[in-house]
Order: sequence, then C-alpha cells, then structure tokens
Amino acid sequence: MTRINLRPIASPMPLGFFTIAIASVMTGCLQLGLLGEAARTAVALTVLPAFVLQLLVAHLAFGARDVIAATLMAVFAGSWPAYALVVLSGAADGPRVLGVFNLALLVFGALMTAVTRPKRALWLVLVVSLPRWAATGLAGVTGADWLTRTAGALGLAVALVAMYTAFALMLEDMRSGEVLPIGRSGPAHLAVEGDLSVQLRNLERQAGVRRTL
Repeated sequence: MTRINLRPIASPMPLGFFTIAIASVMTGCLQLGLLGEAARTAVALTVLPAFVLQLLVAHLAFGARDVIAATLMAVFAGSWPAYALVVLSGAADGPRVLGVFNLALLVFGALMTAVTRPKRALWLVLVVSLPRWAATGLAGVTGADWLTRTAGALGLAVALVAMYTAFALMLEDMRSGEVLPIGRSGPAHLAVEGDLSVQLRNLERQAGVRRTL
C-alpha cells in the first residue's frame, strides 16, 4: 500500500514576482537617471533583501516539487546580492564584471524560456527579462549610455509584467480559480484544471520518490 501525505502550502510565486517587480523598479530608475549617481549605494542596499525573499520562494517551490520555478527563483535570488555587493564594494571594473554577469544570465534565461512556455506566467516574465539582461550586459561591457537607459526602460517593463503576474497568481490562489488570464497550457494547465489522477500520474518516477535523482 502506498500512502501519500500532503503538506499544503500557499503558492510562493506571488511573493517572488512582487520581489522582482520592486527590485526592478529601483534598478531601472537608477539606470534611467531618475535617481542620481549618488544613489547607487542606497539602491544596492534597497535591493539586497530581495535575495532573502526569493531564496525563500525557491525553497518553497522545491518543496512543492516545481523544479522550474524553484531553479528560476534561486538564480534570481543569487543575482541580487551579486549586484549589490559589487556596487557597494566599488570594485575595480565592477560595471564590466556585472555586464558579463548579465550576459551569462541572458544565456540562462534563454534556456529557461525554452522549457517554461506551458507555465506562461514564468515564461512571460522571462521573455521581457531577456532583452533587459542583454541591454544591461552590453551596457556594462561597452559603457554605452543609451544602452544603460534602454536597460532601465526594460527594467520598468519587467516590473509591470511581474506585478501583473503576481497579482493574477495571488487572486487565483485566493479564489481557487483563474480570475485574470495568465495563459497556462499543457501540464501547467492540467495541474490547475485536472483531477487528482493527473497529479498522481508517473508519481513513482518523480524526484523524492525514486531512489536516486
């Protein structure tokens, strides 16, 4: 006999997306010049706590057996202290290093985009984030001011998309049904709309049940 014990948790994804939105507003305003150069340290200190919040989201997502969401949020979590610590330290050639870092995030994001399309909320945030990472990375490497301003505008676009997604997911969790459209398809759609038999399909092959990962 197989016994399944459920540990109900609220969806952590609204917290993750709201965190992305708020931190993106701060860094976007700095890149656009709406906050002066003297505000760089204050912005770095403001976005640093995003690391803790998104790490919590990643931890809960792993517990909820959602490896895609957990991986994405864990990498996002790691990006905020990297940015904040480089800015706060005033390390030599820091902007160029962050530029290369953002180009690496661009590659990661492109790979994640290829597997997240059924999870349209994650996919949409990634699609908007890709050009932002590209612009930020190239701005850091080349030092071009117009690329920095472009990255700032794209950062505000990321914030808008993440804010909408977070609000839609929060309403869905509260009302046990879709309120605002987020366009799930495939397995992601069945996870919400399917019956229990769909959730138990191939359970014996999933991580945490099989003997080795």
